[in-house]
Amino acid sequence: MLLLLWHRGRGLLYQCMFMRRIVAIAFSALQFFFSFPSGAQTVTVDTTHVVNTFRPQYALGSTVDRVPSNATDTFFRPDQVKQILSAGWGVISYRQNTDLFVQAWHWNPKGKWSDPAGKGYFVGDSNPTQEQIRHSYGYSLPHRGFTRNGGTEFDGFSRLDDGSNDTYWKSNPYLTKGFTGEDDSLHPQWVVIDFGKRLGVDAIRIAWAEPYAREYKVQYWVGEGDAMDEPLKGEWKTFPSGSIADGKGGTNTLPLNGSPVETRYLRILMTDSSNTCDTHGSADKRNCVGYAIRELYVGRMEGSEFHDLMHHSPDQKQTLTYCSSVDQWHEPSDLYVAPDRMESGDQPGFDLFFTSGITRGLPAIIPIAMLYSTPEDGAAQMTYIKQRGYPVSYIEMGEEPDGQYMLPEDYAALYLQFAAALHRIDPNLKLGGPVFEGVTEDIKAWPNAQGQTSWLGRFLDYLKAHGRLNDLAFMSFEHYPYDGCDTPWEDLYQEPELIMHIMKVWRNDGLPPGIPLLDTETNDHGGEAAVDIFGALWLADSFGGFLTAGGQSTHYYHDLPYSPPHPACANSWGTYHMFMVDDHYQIRQRTSQFYAAQLLTQHWVQPIDAEHSLYRASSDVRDEQGHTLVTAYPLLRPDGKWSVMLINKDHDHSHTVRILFRGSSNDRGFSGSVTMLSFGKAQYRWHPARKKGYAKPDDPPVVRAVQANQQTMFELPAASLTILRGSVN
Repeated sequence: MLLLLWHRGRGLLYQCMFMRRIVAIAFSALQFFFSFPSGAQTVTVDTTHVVNTFRPQYALGSTVDRVPSNATDTFFRPDQVKQILSAGWGVISYRQNTDLFVQAWHWNPKGKWSDPAGKGYFVGDSNPTQEQIRHSYGYSLPHRGFTRNGGTEFDGFSRLDDGSNDTYWKSNPYLTKGFTGEDDSLHPQWVVIDFGKRLGVDAIRIAWAEPYAREYKVQYWVGEGDAMDEPLKGEWKTFPSGSIADGKGGTNTLPLNGSPVETRYLRILMTDSSNTCDTHGSADKRNCVGYAIRELYVGRMEGSEFHDLMHHSPDQKQTLTYCSSVDQWHEPSDLYVAPDRMESGDQPGFDLFFTSGITRGLPAIIPIAMLYSTPEDGAAQMTYIKQRGYPVSYIEMGEEPDGQYMLPEDYAALYLQFAAALHRIDPNLKLGGPVFEGVTEDIKAWPNAQGQTSWLGRFLDYLKAHGRLNDLAFMSFEHYPYDGCDTPWEDLYQEPELIMHIMKVWRNDGLPPGIPLLDTETNDHGGEAAVDIFGALWLADSFGGFLTAGGQSTHYYHDLPYSPPHPACANSWGTYHMFMVDDHYQIRQRTSQFYAAQLLTQHWVQPIDAEHSLYRASSDVRDEQGHTLVTAYPLLRPDGKWSVMLINKDHDHSHTVRILFRGSSNDRGFSGSVTMLSFGKAQYRWHPARKKGYAKPDDPPVVRAVQANQQTMFELPAASLTILRGSVN
């Protein structure tokens, strides 16, 4: 029995020894596989072609935007600024938020009103004094025609259907012949009514103010698409009785059709003005041009009686209306400052901005509030900044005109007026725009007379037709690639293709190759995902992709650690910034994008003002669906070191890769000591709890030295951002 047991035990021992040998052989084979030059997990750097050169301080920037009025002084405290600067960003892009809220920006609280009674069109004081500008605010426009648009979902309402004949919408006077030099029919103004659903309508009642439209058309939308956001998925049709050539003003009820027409949208297109003066008098010609409407009523004729289908109220519950432009006229009482509200918050004053240290002493990108301002005010602003001696690199003209549904010809007409005023101050000022919203496809507009629909293409054509393309020193846009409250991990696979694609679109629209592209405001727009590890990986991939596509500078949104929860998202807090703050707006914790910023600005690039060369890399690390799981961005730095930024977008698995530097005649690899920095979900994990959300763990990147040769394989942890830096031979 004992002998039998001994034989069985020896047999088991032999089996174990055999299995160990098999495992050892298999392990050796795997080692050979991973070190073999044609291994499957390879990132290949093409060293034969430089795709871009840049200086980090001017290519990797950030932004400052409007904040709650009671947060400004805290955010700009030296101890808070010091923490912000430690992220390492370069040039600041100052974001101008009042255009989004349909407000007139008093960049200088002191200035002069056009009306001696202290109201009208405001121009800020261009003369610096001993008193510094620390705060500035927006003023609501009493003649607005928007219920809501890109930034007005919370405050404000349209005067077109607010239920009062004492108020009125009025169009921008700077879009009329006396300012554009062109016939008013080339800049038709319009208002659109959105019923929210298809209704049967056959009549309209318009209570005109002064000036009224002599010629106009009443039109309805035919198509399944959204008339405002999907302008090519339908068309405007003029009602059979909707063309008016001899308008008389006053209040008129117009039968439009013999029977109701089913539509969701109705438009009034105005092409000829009475040029009579509004309620503000005849002393200022701006009061006597354009178009004005007190109240709109749309519905059906029931016998001789008009039945109105619109809801009239001075709030967001009114029937939605949109308009082509808004008169800038306002008065002191239109200022409303709620200390804890972003919507009425503080555009930090220029003196505070430039002297606080937040600009890092670099020339900033500065905005002009063009859409709801005047050329005189824009010129005064830049005169003030020049007299203070503050350094400025570029000037952005307006903010998101596409989000304001402005037609490209109208934006272009304003652009040229402002450009002329600014260049009288300094012909060397570099102006640009249009500061598009964060879109991923070409922006389309209702077709013009030639059938052209590309917004940027038509804007460029307008500048060319007026011999003024040289007034466009750069083209700027924003990049917010994702929509909705939830951002699934798979969305990460879309970068960097999204940023590269939209930049190609702008070039295909006709943007000349000599005009640089600036992404002056960007973040992932991913709700809670932005402060999880997702946000760090997206940031690195997007910035790397932008530069690989030939962009000049890209700007993280935003430096000041403020972003409210999205009202439509159940658990979204903490998006768009590098820090979480306490109830007093003081920084209490870093988010994932802070660590990503430091990896980009302090480790991927050499943090000096010197030229870096960027190359293209390819990766064969893919999943079964064909998604590229590892993307790479290789730099040759001024210190002669190669620095490769690698993003492993595989949430659950690490990947071991070899870095191959492919030249025209030979392949090379890292050699000697390589610095490896990794930051991933092992170092950082977000725990959502709205305002009380926090990260745990919340550790900095792991740093280690690796002795490398051409066969070395580098392990990229799951869901991680890694920098490899060293010599190559």
